[in-house]
Formats: sequence, C-alpha cells, structure tokens
Amino acid sequence: MVGLTAIQARYTGVSPKDSEEFSSASRSVKPGLIASGIVSAWTWAATLLQSSAVAYRYGISGPWWYAAGATVQVLLFAQLAAKLKLNAPYAHTWLEIIAMRWGTVAHLVFMGFGLATNLIVSSMLVLGGSATVTSLTGMSTIAACFLIPLGVSIYVVVGGMRSTLLCDYTHTTVLFAIILTFVFTVYVTSGSIGSISRMHYLLGEVSKTSPVAGNAAGSYLTLRSKNGLIFGVINLIGNFATVFQDQAYWQRAIASRPSTTVKAYLIGGLAWFAVPFAFSTTLGLAAVAFSAVPAANSASQDPLSSSFIPLLAPLSQDAISEGLPASLAAATLLGKPGAAALLIVLFLAVTSATSAELIAVSSIITYDIYVRYINPKATEQQILRMSHAGVVIFGLVMGIAGVIFYYIGVSMGWLYTFMGVILGSAVCPIALCVTWKKASKVGCISGSLVGFSAGIIAWLVTTYTLNQKVINVTTSGGSYEMLAGNLASIGVGAIISTAASLIWPDDYDFASTRAINHRGTAVASSNVNDKVEEPENGKKVPYVSVASVTNEAQIDPELDPVGLNKAFKFAARASIVLTLVLIILIPIPLFFAQTVYSVTGFSVWVIVGILWTFVSAFAVVIYPPWESRGALLLISRGVIKDIFSPGSGKFNAPSSMAEPGE
Repeated sequence: MVGLTAIQARYTGVSPKDSEEFSSASRSVKPGLIASGIVSAWTWAATLLQSSAVAYRYGISGPWWYAAGATVQVLLFAQLAAKLKLNAPYAHTWLEIIAMRWGTVAHLVFMGFGLATNLIVSSMLVLGGSATVTSLTGMSTIAACFLIPLGVSIYVVVGGMRSTLLCDYTHTTVLFAIILTFVFTVYVTSGSIGSISRMHYLLGEVSKTSPVAGNAAGSYLTLRSKNGLIFGVINLIGNFATVFQDQAYWQRAIASRPSTTVKAYLIGGLAWFAVPFAFSTTLGLAAVAFSAVPAANSASQDPLSSSFIPLLAPLSQDAISEGLPASLAAATLLGKPGAAALLIVLFLAVTSATSAELIAVSSIITYDIYVRYINPKATEQQILRMSHAGVVIFGLVMGIAGVIFYYIGVSMGWLYTFMGVILGSAVCPIALCVTWKKASKVGCISGSLVGFSAGIIAWLVTTYTLNQKVINVTTSGGSYEMLAGNLASIGVGAIISTAASLIWPDDYDFASTRAINHRGTAVASSNVNDKVEEPENGKKVPYVSVASVTNEAQIDPELDPVGLNKAFKFAARASIVLTLVLIILIPIPLFFAQTVYSVTGFSVWVIVGILWTFVSAFAVVIYPPWESRGALLLISRGVIKDIFSPGSGKFNAPSSMAEPGE
C-alpha cells in the first residue's frame, strides 16, 4: 500500500500531503471504488466468523439473517449519504453536522456514542482476528491484538483515505477469490462432501443425531428457526448502530463524488450480501456436515452408532462463540492450505476494516476534538500532523481494548450481539438530524440518553429474571437477554426523539450546515450561537442557503440541489423496497411455512448464492478498474516513460489545473 501511494503521487499528482486529501480523498472517488470500499470495510472478522457460527447453530437460516440483517443498513444509509451531499457537502465528519445544528452539548453526547461505536467495532476486529490467528498459528493472542492495528497504522499514516480505499479494493479482490475457492471445493471437488446433494444428505443425518432446538423438525435445512429469527432481530438492530454511528461509513460518503454517492452505497450493500451468505453457507454448513462424515479411524460409517468417530467433532458453545466453525472447517477441508487461505482472508478482512476505523477515528480526533476545542485556528500542517497522530493513538487503543476484553472473557460473539444494547438508542436521532428539518434538539438528545438507559435496564432485568438472579458474561449473553436490551434501546430512542420532534418541532433550513468548510468562508466558531469569524479581508462570511449552493454548483455541477434531491428520493425508494424484500417478503413467509428443504430447494438456495457472489465480484472487482481506466492509462504511460527515459514520467499538472475551480 505504501508503494501504491508513491506510484499514485508520482504519476497522477494526487498526494496525501494535504489534510483534505488525507481524510476525504478530495471528495472525488468514483462509485465502483467506493462500493468496493464499503464491502471491504463492512467485512469484519465477525462477518466471516460469526456468520459461519450462526450457520453452525441454526442451519440455513443463519446465513440469511446475518447477511440480510446487515445489508439493509448500508442500503438505507444511501439516504443519509444523499442528504449529506445536499445539506453538508464539505463536512469532514457527521459530528460536525451535529455540532453546527445543535451545539456543544449535543456534539459531546453523540461523540460519546460515535467513539463507543468505533471502540466496540475495533475490539471485535481485534478479538476475532487474534483468536483465529492464535488457533491457526499458535501466535500469542496478546501479540496479535497489538500487531494487527499497529501494522495497519503504517500504511494509513502514509497514504490516508485514498490509500485505504485502494487497500480495500485489493482486499476485496482476494476475498472474493478465496470465497469462490471454498465454495467450489465444498460443493464440487471435496471428497468428503463434493456436491449439493451430498451436503443435503449430511445435514439431514446431523439433524437426526443433533437436532436444532427451535427449528422445524430440528432440521438445519429450514428457515423456520425461532432462535435464528431472534438472532436476525438482534443483528438488524445492532448493525443499524454500527453503520449510522460509525464515521467509517460517513467517511466513504464524504469521499465519494456527489453525483454517484447513492449508486455506490446501493451497489456496495447488495454486493456485500454475498460475502457472509456464500461464505457461511459454505464453511458454516460444512462444519456441521463434517460431524456426519466418518474419520479414517472410525469403526462405523453410521453417525448414529456409538463407535462412530466424526471427521470434525461437535464444537462447544465457547468455540462457536469465538467463531471457530469456519477455521476448523477450512482446515478439515483442505488441511494446511485451507487454514492458510482462511488466515489470509481473515487477515485481509481485519486489516481492511481496521484501516477504515483508524482513518475514521483520526478524523474525529482531528476535526471534532483538536480543531473544534483545542486549536480552532490550526494550520494545514498542524491538522495533517494531528491526523497522523490520531491514527497511531487509536491503533494503540485498539490493541489495549482487545487485550482487556480478552482477559475479562468477552468474546467476539458476545460483543456482536451486545453492541445494539448500548448504541441503538442514537440511531434514529442521528438520522433525523441529517434528514429532517423538524428534528428537535432536546428530543433527540433525551431520546439517545433515555434509550441507552432503557436498553441497559431491560438487558440486566431480563438476565436477572431468566437466570435465577445470576448476572455474568455467560448468562447475559443469551438470545432473549440481548433481544430485550436491543429492542428497548433502539425503540425508546426512536419513540422519544420522533414524538418530541412532532410535538415541539424545529424549523431548520440546514443553511449553517451547508456553510461547514464552505469554499470562501471562514471556519465556523465553536458555539453554534456565536457570531461567525470574519476573514482577514474584513468581509463577513456569507449566509449559505440553497440558492448559494446552487451558485456553488456552477463551480461543481455535481452539487446541484435539484439533482441531489432526486438522488435522495431514488435512494429512499430503492432502499426501502430492497429492505422489505430482504427482511419481510422472502424470509417471513418461508418462516411460517415451516418448510424443510428437499434436495431441489436446497440446490436452488446454494446456486442463487453462488450466482449472487459472481455478480457481486463483477461489481466490486471488475467494475472499479474499468471506471478508472483513464487514471490507470496515465500511470502506465508514466511508468513506461520512466523505464525508457528515467525521470520523464512524473506527472506535471497542466496550468489550467493549478487552481481548483478555475
């Protein structure tokens, strides 16, 4: 990645030596690369490990609820991305919008939620990655907790946001290649499984020996799974928090070209669905099936026999919670090459998502803490230095947090289901702030705090009631305990913020948020009610209305408010329809039908997943280089010139490009 950054700077003239390029890639990234970045940033260790764990627990319902329950947030976020470009086109973080609209108190409250989101997500990345690295290589878990974030910090500091996106693309390419390798090995070439019909038979055999509680006929081959549905609700709520409150997703919206932001998020969301669905339908179910495959030393071929020895013994609940079904299935399937392939894909997933978190928190530290509260008149170089320092600081924090959670016995699976309890209450208030002029400041702040308290209380009371008054890490991690906390948190937060906004509505025109970092204006003062500072020439900062944004569109036609409003309406229609399809129209009828799939039904299920994976790979692996073919040609020409005439290939900007906007 460091090398790619150097090549980019030499042959395209794009260098991360100014803060705007470092934090937002000059807001010029095309949709294919943004979509690839979304897939990569949303592919955590939990995406691969936890999705396989729920497939191992609940059968085919697990992959669907994991994938669908974490796709709709990205699709719905397209609406916020469109509003961001319309209402705050030059903001660096979503917290800048909160601060400008509602002031310091709201800024500090929601910064707490935002940083908590980043810390929990980062801890899951480190916990999942270190547990798998330790399982496959024997490396010290403590060492892995620190090596993962600190290693990634190096290329993030050197290359900034654009380097992160290029890294994302590389990781996404390898990710799809390895997923397809596992898919075709399990369903085509494996001697232990080797076909869809054989997988169906083995899952049926395991259903006889170890039926799934709450599933129709105890089968792994049904969407009628009570616990799978509960997980789906928890997954849905928790991931709203980690998308809407994670600066990493706002960062990609900020870096995207305004005209293609919605397109990027819709493509990215739909493409990402294939990652957990195909991966867990392959390795998660393979781990189950291997318990019905006889080992070489088994005295019996019948899984029901007492002398039967399985190729892969049933896993403990702790092993499942740590996300080990995928790694053990890969090692059982292909031996050391399988373990190595999974280690590579997990390393890429963890490092890519880690880089997204590092650059995201660095932006918050720089613009929402340093510039806003410590040095409002910071120079370009001071801002850039603080951005670099923010990356390193949070890299250390990630390692420390991972070690702390490891020692207190909190697993990746526990954290994954818990995050909605403490983060869900702020989801609705944040969305209202960015999109709705009537959103009430007091109502949204109150909703976030009261919802947070309600979530904690519901979680603890349910744990206390259902577990003979025992509250610990084990008892508090149950399905019903986490469901109660998640529902109370997001529900109370949404009800209070929405009701208060309807009863005591604001009438906000987003003029001040459009002025954030607006070209030709001074930096806004730290208090939203203070007078804005005057530039050195003595002229007052102009009021930035929709009309002035229209004038700005003469400089940047992509900021045309009419076009951005159309993009928002399209995002709303598309994301809502897709959400209904993924969450309601497909799974709910199948849940109530109580169907246990035949070989034909299961074959359709698997083949659709494979086809979706190929289409997704085309969208985020093939499409990005095609849309950037001009830049790739420019780099190729520069390299060829340097080969035959050293020094002649360096990019020189035409005089017309000397000043942006001229």
